[in-house]
Order: sequence, then structure tokens, then C-alpha cells
Amino acid sequence: MLSLHVLVEPKHHPLQHPWVREMRGLTPALKRAVVDFSFAYRHLIPDHFGPSPDSELRSFEDELAAFSELDPETIALDFSRPLWDHTGRRDTAHLRSPEVQNHITRAARRMGADPDLASLIFEDPAELAERFANFIRSYWDAAFAGEWERLEPLLAQTISETGRRIAAGGFYAFVRTLSLKLRVDAEREEFGIDLPHFHRVEVTLDRPLLLVPSVYVWPHVHVNCDEPWPLSLIYPAPFVAEASRPELPSAELVGVLRALSDHTRLRALKLIADQPRSTQELAPLVGISEAGLSKHLWQLADAGIVRSRREGYYVLYSLMPGRIDALSDAVRHFVKGE
Repeated sequence: MLSLHVLVEPKHHPLQHPWVREMRGLTPALKRAVVDFSFAYRHLIPDHFGPSPDSELRSFEDELAAFSELDPETIALDFSRPLWDHTGRRDTAHLRSPEVQNHITRAARRMGADPDLASLIFEDPAELAERFANFIRSYWDAAFAGEWERLEPLLAQTISETGRRIAAGGFYAFVRTLSLKLRVDAEREEFGIDLPHFHRVEVTLDRPLLLVPSVYVWPHVHVNCDEPWPLSLIYPAPFVAEASRPELPSAELVGVLRALSDHTRLRALKLIADQPRSTQELAPLVGISEAGLSKHLWQLADAGIVRSRREGYYVLYSLMPGRIDALSDAVRHFVKGE
């Protein structure tokens, strides 16, 4: 489903452009169907397509069978969500409103999707489910089955690596690395993301949080917090960005290591990693003058470890995580000659 989102929103996903180019070989009919059904994945993706935390990973055929068993009300509610925010209420009464129906078809038309297909959400959701299942099967057979064979072992390895990272550094340290859109408060044991509607949910043993790596979600994250579907966080598999990240040349590596070799700069960098900060805020926290700190910040910026932007009177410094991520590989290659 996320790969379909990439096909209709390629400008937002530059790392997946090889997939977009490969899909130019689809038949004209299948290309047209990708666009016609795009109301289901251009902006939001129906939550029932997410995996379950209570069952083994299912094959495509099993997933398609589970989708085909969904009742018409669930199909109507979940397919309408990308077009009309019903705030997670499990009630189809709003779909009988002419205003809502007109809004759904207009929204689908604005997306470039087929408004007649979108109207099946409220006219005949069972028919919509059948036609969508046929489309997904055609897409899988023509394009994605081979891609999944390549990706599945890489994603399995990502899951193992994620477990090790959480065990070593804790859950909130891991979540903080996933996206700038996530708001993380480790002290209160909370994290969140801006969504069309706001509410709090509690992770419990009965309703755990499911972490799902994805190749096609980068550079975004997807969060579900609505019943009856599992709480889930779909995050970018790190190997997607790592494969496109150039190694640091030796001269740049020396510059980065030199910038990190000072206690004051390391303290400032740790504070900046928590959130963007100004010189005026950092100086008393680090314990030196603003003029003295400016020299340290200049060295970090010159090494590409932080970047600055002006907000009114203040200049804010923020972390360039890609530079730090690249550093660990660069050090290993340099020291071990791998």
C-alpha cells in the first residue's frame, strides 16, 4: 500500500524514485487503476491494511483473504477516512449525508482519482472491496511479488536491529531518531504526532504498540491510534537512507572527529540533539559566554554536524543526524579497513 502511495506522490519520496521508474513498465490499464484508486492511499492509508500484533506474518493470499472478509461497514468507514475525517468514530451515519457524499467525491476528483469509485464507499462498499481486491491482486502479480521477495529478509533484519537498539538505549531514544514529526517526552513516557484529530491513547499489555519498518514510508512515519485496529507506528527502515548516504571522505572525517573532540562542543551537541536551541539558550546551559560558545558552534556547523536557521531575532541550531549516522560507518571503514 505504501508503495502505491509512492507512485502517486513521487515528489515526496526521492529515495524511492528507482521504484517509480521501474513502474513505468506497468500496463496502461494498471497504471490507470493506480490513479483511479489513489483516494485510498494518496494521503492516508486505511488502517485495516496494517499487520496484526496477535498473529504470524501472513502471506499476500492470506492478507487478501482477510481483507475480503471485512464487513461493508468497516470498508465504508476505513476507505472514507482519507477523504472525510470521521475522527475515528465507528458509525456510518455520516455517510448518508449528501454533504459528506459530495465532499468525498469532490475530494477524490481533486486527487485525480475516480470519483465514481469513491462513491462506492457510501453506495456499495462490498462492490468497492471486491474491485479493490482485484486491483491489488493485479498489482501484486505484475509488480510487487518480486519486490517483496527482495525486501522481506531486509525488513526481518531491520526488526532484529530495532530490538537490539531498544534493548541497548531504550524505547524513547529509538523513537527520537525516526522522524522530526514525532514529539517525544521520555520523562513523561509519551510520544505523539500531529494528526487531523487529537486524542491520547495508552499502550497496555492488552493493546500493545506495534512497530513496523517500511521501505516506502520514508521520509514520513504513519501512526494509528483508532479502534479496532492495533496501535502502530510505521517507521522508515534505516537501510533505505543508509544505502544512499555517501561515505565521508577522509578529509571530512578528520574535520568531524576534530569537531567532536572537545568536551564543550559535545555538551552543546547533546543539548541541540534534544531540540533546536539558540546561542542565548545554550550559553548558560553549557557554562560559557555567548561569544565563546559561538566559536564552538561555528566549528560544529563547519563540520556539517549542526545547521542554523534564523527565527526573528534568534539563530537556532539543530542537529544534522545524517552526519552523525554516517560517522559510525566512516570510523569502522577507517579503523578496520572494511
